[in-house]
Parts: sequence; C-alpha cells; structure tokens
Amino acid sequence: MNFIVSAATDIGLVKAKNQDSLNVRVYRTDLGRVVFAVICDGMGGLSKGELASASVVRAFTRWADTRLSTLVSSGIADSDIRNDWVSLVTVFNSKIREYGHQAGIELGTTVTAILLTDNRYFIINVGDTRVYEISDQVAILTADQTFVAREVELGHMTQEEARVHPRKSVLLQCIGASEVVYPDMYFGRTKQNAIYMLCSDGFRHEISTQEIYDNLNPNIIMNEETMQSKLELLIDINKQRQERDNITAIAIRTF
Repeated sequence: MNFIVSAATDIGLVKAKNQDSLNVRVYRTDLGRVVFAVICDGMGGLSKGELASASVVRAFTRWADTRLSTLVSSGIADSDIRNDWVSLVTVFNSKIREYGHQAGIELGTTVTAILLTDNRYFIINVGDTRVYEISDQVAILTADQTFVAREVELGHMTQEEARVHPRKSVLLQCIGASEVVYPDMYFGRTKQNAIYMLCSDGFRHEISTQEIYDNLNPNIIMNEETMQSKLELLIDINKQRQERDNITAIAIRTF
C-alpha cells in the first residue's frame, strides 16, 4: 500500500499562541511503508499548554523513530502498541503534572496518534482530538472524552444540544491535568483508497461532516498538493466562521 500525507495548522483568530503540536512520519520497512501521525492539543485556558503538547508529540515521535523497526521485525501486535503507548501516556501524565506542581501552573494536553500499515491501523486517544476515516462515507474512529459526549451517550442530551452547550469543550481527562489517565485504544483494518484524518477540535467546530466529505473525498484527492490545499481551505472556512481555537489537521491517503 502507498500513502501520501499532508498537514496544516493555524493559530486561529483569537489565541496568542498555537498550543497545538503535530508530527507525521512515513517509514520504509520490511512490511512496506508505514505511517505514524500524532496531534496534541494543549489545553486552551491553561498556561503553557504548548509545552505539554510539544513534549508529548516529541515522545511519541521518538517512540516511532526508535521502536518501529523492532516491532516490524517481530510482527506488530496490538498488545505491543497498547503497552507501549499506554506506558508513554502514563509517564508523561506524571511528568507534566509534576512540572505543573513545581512551577505553580496548570497545563495539559490531549493526544491522538495513529499507526497505519498495509493492513492494520492502531489508534490511541485521550481527550477530543479525533481520527476520521473517509471513504465512501465519513466515519469517526474515536470517541470524544468530553462532558457533552458522555451526556449524549447516556441519553441526557441530543447532538444538537451538545454542539451549543456551554460545557462542550470540557474534557473528562487529559494528560497532565488528570490524576490517572485511561486512554482509549482502537484497532482495525486499513482501507485502500481512503483518507485517515486526525484533527484538533478547532478544525471541526464550524464545518459539517458533509463539507469534510466534499473536500476530502479520496476519489478527488490524487496528490499531496490537492490534499494540502483542501486542508488549508477547510481551515480558512473555519476562520471565516469565527472559529476561536487553534486549528490543526493531518491527512493520510491510502492507495
């Protein structure tokens, strides 16, 4: 399987700093090409959120650079990814909390990462940074760890009520601001002729699922330049609609 990748980030209209951090890597391995991508959204309203997000992105990228070759040689197992990634989250939750205590500040970050091989995907999620799978339809592969998502799941709130609720951005947990973090893990089969998109919540507040599909339908995305321009267009639409948050997305197209 072949991949093309694009990424875009924007500080947005209001914030003084871009607290989103991201990285994406394509590796050539004995299993063929493998893609690793990660986005962390430093907590809006918490001081130094960009430090938290950047430190976790660096840690996950370092894992990919140093650990993937070993995993590939022995065959990548779900349990290996789960153990490694949950351990990373646990370690950095403690490190960021300790740094915050010593500095007398509050900071935290979401994390969403994906590893794509020819036939499998592996995802970890803490917070509300999402992964979408776009093929003949748009599927959300992750579940937001937010107050409103929990209320919708429990039947206490409709999707429309959640969209406009004053607590829509309240996270149930994040790295550095939760005493114990319980990441969600997702495993599945990689689709050919699909786009896997990671995005911070600022990317999706003001655009619809239909607009995501219209711009990132894999049948109209044949090269990196087109995919890059579509990500940037969607960011511009968000800003035209007065999105106040930082805006970040990574798109990975499979062939």
